[in-house]
Amino acid sequence: MQPSSNRKRRREAWPKIRKIFNDIHLWGGLISGIVVIVVCFSGTIYTYNTELRELAAPHLHKVEVPQGGVRLPAGSLAKTVAELAGGRVTAVAIPADSRRSFEYTVRTEDDHSRFGTTYYVDPYTGRLLGTSKEETAVGKFMGYMFSLHRWLLLDKIEKPIFGELPNRTLGSYITGAATILFTLGVITGLVIWFPRKLRTWRQGLKIKWTGGWKRLNHDLHNTLAFYSLIFLFLMGITGPQWSFPWYREGLQKTLGTYREAPAGNRGGPAGGGQRGGGQGGPREGRGSDGGRAEERASASLLPIARYLEAADEVLPYRGDYRVMFPAGGDSVLSIMKNRVGFFAPAAGDQLKVNVATASVSEVNIFREKPLNERIAGSIKALHIGNVYGQFTKLLYFFACLIATSLPVTGTLIWLNKMKKKPAKGVRRKRKQAQPV
Repeated sequence: MQPSSNRKRRREAWPKIRKIFNDIHLWGGLISGIVVIVVCFSGTIYTYNTELRELAAPHLHKVEVPQGGVRLPAGSLAKTVAELAGGRVTAVAIPADSRRSFEYTVRTEDDHSRFGTTYYVDPYTGRLLGTSKEETAVGKFMGYMFSLHRWLLLDKIEKPIFGELPNRTLGSYITGAATILFTLGVITGLVIWFPRKLRTWRQGLKIKWTGGWKRLNHDLHNTLAFYSLIFLFLMGITGPQWSFPWYREGLQKTLGTYREAPAGNRGGPAGGGQRGGGQGGPREGRGSDGGRAEERASASLLPIARYLEAADEVLPYRGDYRVMFPAGGDSVLSIMKNRVGFFAPAAGDQLKVNVATASVSEVNIFREKPLNERIAGSIKALHIGNVYGQFTKLLYFFACLIATSLPVTGTLIWLNKMKKKPAKGVRRKRKQAQPV
């Protein structure tokens, strides 16, 4: 008797639990709906940010391969770029595709940007194709899409709207809070979707195109959300880390990768984003003879092809290279290699190579890291969808498009429920009261 009574109590308690989840799902969606539409719509477009920017400026990225053409040494081109730019080349990107340009990252004394300036060079002629400072209509548009996605364009307003709080921070707080509510909606939505009777679970996987518009709207909300559930959850759970330091710290502690930041780096603005993690070049040397130290380091470099040959022995696959040059007389340079292809992972493998001997001193293969470190190193990729190249980008594009529609279809479901027909007894009384 005891087991059956426990099952009965659970059956009686489930409708109450379901109602709690339903209320969280409903009111969280209504509160965050407009912001979620804006964030998801801009995110849908921004999924192909890189591809759209390159499409708008093909002269920077595509080159003609001459018959029997051989690419010039990347090291000699680096010296030419440094003289032309009047700065220091900190890194060079060497693509596996022979039809693409070399990309040199340059730092100058008056360049205070986070990533420096990229110089695009034809590897066959040595001709400068342009720089990352060139503006295109698509580039400006994508900049607005990013601002809309992160800060709701509030960073474009100079005067603070709310007290002394910077508008960019305010915008990040709003989008971050809306994303948290959206993630709660994803979780509670799964509970609501789960059928009360297991034998009817297949109905939740289909869209009845022949039904009325209310049924179609209901199916579009529930079924499409179910199929995109895992992607919506990944987008939602990773997004707020760029809005709230406490969220980012909590995420890192959950993954077991949290490290106390140096005292000088604490207390940054909440909306400022995450610091780079190994993608940029090394820090520039300081001091009165910093320039001479850099010249000595440059003079001691072997041909870059030697370093790439050493890297190929350890990482024998086709991929794009990014070589980070040493500064201040350092004896080690860094090389990152990324696989290429439709299903290529976004994460790359890193090597440390001795400048004088081209011998590999340290190997850091991404897939060999512990799972928690791989997840922590893929947070951005998990959010924007390039975990496995164009394959996951396409999935994220459709998932984000579905996420844009969910507040609309969900609100229509709520409005339809508010307009339910009156009970049978009420309808009978109304009918009897009608004049003959």
